[in-house]
Amino acid sequence: VQLQASGGGSVQAGESLRLSCSTSGFRFEDYAIGWFRQAPGKEREAVLCIASSGESTYYIDSVKGRFTLSRDNIKKMVYLRMNSLKPEDTAVYYCAADFWSCKDYAPLYDAWGPGTQVTVSS
Repeated sequence: VQLQASGGGSVQAGESLRLSCSTSGFRFEDYAIGWFRQAPGKEREAVLCIASSGESTYYIDSVKGRFTLSRDNIKKMVYLRMNSLKPEDTAVYYCAADFWSCKDYAPLYDAWGPGTQVTVSS
């Protein structure tokens, strides 16, 4: 099982980024893909997740209306679109896979990929 987050970078506040999570080695359509982030000195936190059904669940109120998720079951990819980025969104972003349903508790996820750094300057 492999996941790889990509697409991070350094942007100014108000700009946008699209992160991608590429996957392989498992039956993608049966898995929920969650996105977590970890800022320096802070614990990893759940941001949002897209279930196998395509339904998204948000775990942080501050990203509602700014972040959206989509999945492509043919390409086995998940895309995290982040608009109106704020300095507090600065973190390493990770994608993780869990069988069937979304969860906000990181240890329950079955597999993780390396993160991608997002830096937002004011």
